[in-house]
Amino acid sequence: MAKLDETLIMLKDLTDAKGIPGNEREVREVMKKYIEPFADEITTDGLGSLIAKKVGKEGGPRIMVAGHLDEVGFMITQIDDKGFLRFQPVGGWWGQVMLAQRVTIVTKKGDVTGIIGSKPPHILSAEARKKPVEIKDMFIDIGASSRDEVKEWGIRPGDMVVPYFEFTVMNNEKMLLAKAWDNRIGCAIAIDVLKQLKGVEHPNVVYGVGNVQEEVGLRGAKTAAAKINPDIGFAVDVGIAGDTPGISEKEAMSKMGKGPQVVIYDASLIAHKGLRDLVTDTADELNIPYQFESIPGGGTDAGSIHLTHNGVPALAITIATRYIHSHAAMLHRDDFENAVNLIVEVIKRLDRETVDRITFE
Repeated sequence: MAKLDETLIMLKDLTDAKGIPGNEREVREVMKKYIEPFADEITTDGLGSLIAKKVGKEGGPRIMVAGHLDEVGFMITQIDDKGFLRFQPVGGWWGQVMLAQRVTIVTKKGDVTGIIGSKPPHILSAEARKKPVEIKDMFIDIGASSRDEVKEWGIRPGDMVVPYFEFTVMNNEKMLLAKAWDNRIGCAIAIDVLKQLKGVEHPNVVYGVGNVQEEVGLRGAKTAAAKINPDIGFAVDVGIAGDTPGISEKEAMSKMGKGPQVVIYDASLIAHKGLRDLVTDTADELNIPYQFESIPGGGTDAGSIHLTHNGVPALAITIATRYIHSHAAMLHRDDFENAVNLIVEVIKRLDRETVDRITFE
């Protein structure tokens, strides 16, 4: 594996951290460690979203740059008498990417390794073999022999289960493979935006945010935005990469390494036209690459942010990512760095006059 530089160490720490919706404490602590040196104040909302405030101009427009801390995972719901664990997906999972995958159960006594299993195909009928196994028929095997043994190991219903995967720099060192890019890359963007603004004049107050519970309904973004009351909101997240075999440009146009995605439409948000134009005009002026994207299903935290108080001009800026909502996803480092650069340059332009102007475009 390639030697990790400072940025890659941060990305590894963020993606290695374990945190499904409602269990984000470990991820929050990692994000806090990295963003605190660049913030004037760190607070949380009542659900546990991290809010790092950096003042450029006191009383200036409030700009929210929000990733989300949580990753898709599972929750233990039952322990059977033979020591097998039943579970509930937390966030969106496709059953076909789950079987025979290693997981980590996080307990009060420490981590326990398990594997997702089902009835073997060898004993299924020919007809049953043709059908994907349903998630309700899967279980987690931790090598226990009884319910009592499982309890001795500290596992209880409600414990979180996270995918296990090692952060990997590919042979093409721009390509990064890890669990939980959705959405630790958004957390990393928020961190690096504040880092790049350190010692730089900007006519506003910037909030770098790690929201909780995005994967179960954009929940933490509601409470964090209510606390911040932003004038402008950016959600930074992952998007679909349309550059793998079998995907037509009609289904997904974006390609890894071709710049961050400016999401003009998804199921939670119609991009604010004035803000969209400011972002793309800034990118054009500075030759920062970007791609337009629309996603008929799904949404980002911008969907909650834009409905806060009297309404907030909001936009999702995302990173084209392969294999999201599975054990491991892949993205391109250039897209991450270009997203940070673009958001920083836009923030420098968001003075009160500009915010007032674009709000009504």
